[in-house]
Amino acid sequence: MRLIVHLSDLHFGRVDYSVVEPLIATVNEVEPDVVAVSGDLTQRARSAQFEEARKFLEKLPGPQIVVPGNHDVPLHNVFARFASPLNKYRRYITDDLQPFYADEEVAVMGINTVRSLTIKYGRINREQIEGIRERLCSVEDDVIKIVVTHHPFDLPEGHNENELVGRATLAMEALARCGADVLLAGHIHVGHTGHTTERYNIEGHSALVVSAGTATSTRGRGEPNSFNVIRTNHPYINVERLSWNDERKAFAPASSEHFKFTKEKGWSRMTDEAAAGLVYDKKSESLQPNVPEEG
Repeated sequence: MRLIVHLSDLHFGRVDYSVVEPLIATVNEVEPDVVAVSGDLTQRARSAQFEEARKFLEKLPGPQIVVPGNHDVPLHNVFARFASPLNKYRRYITDDLQPFYADEEVAVMGINTVRSLTIKYGRINREQIEGIRERLCSVEDDVIKIVVTHHPFDLPEGHNENELVGRATLAMEALARCGADVLLAGHIHVGHTGHTTERYNIEGHSALVVSAGTATSTRGRGEPNSFNVIRTNHPYINVERLSWNDERKAFAPASSEHFKFTKEKGWSRMTDEAAAGLVYDKKSESLQPNVPEEG
């Protein structure tokens, strides 16, 4: 089993500092195998904000797959925005704009969707799509493949369709051929879990689309600060959302969804009854169906 912590939209420069240290403590208690951060580490791409973000990341476990968001590109410095849009991000966070981690159970790939010409929106280009093919298609099918972007591939009801990552349909075709299982994103500051089949008609492919709320920003858009904990154990995936509980001054479980993979349907949501039958086996460190012993 592998455990991935999914954080997004930190927005250092406009942070609720009362949640920062509890968040760090909670993530370390979870002991993730990978930490994925889906962009917007800063509010206005200023050096001091990047320094805060870097110090925050240094307190979290590794390996880390981090991608930039549109707020990590200078807004008011027009020259920097077009001449070197991610210069500070590269200096303070990482120079790798297509980070990748893989082991025998999970492969996690980050893709930069930020573009200088758009203030808020993003897209994927053909070179990045080719990178998806080169890295993810070479990974074995029984390894769970996860892609991390800032701009999402799907949206909850009521959101502007422009929030979707540009060239999403073209990218989804490549992701489907490579057997991508989970698409992690942020940007909308709302926790959401959906299926690619609800938006993309690609025969034989069904991946999970998981958005995270803002982990530390004061810009919660009606939701408390939150982050996701994703447990993978093929053919099962559990997506748990931990939200800030102001009374307890701590992050606490807010929702838990279970999914199962089959060749016929891809990833499908399990009923509450079926999910209740899953147990964590300490010996094998995996999720297993709870089958009573005979006799």
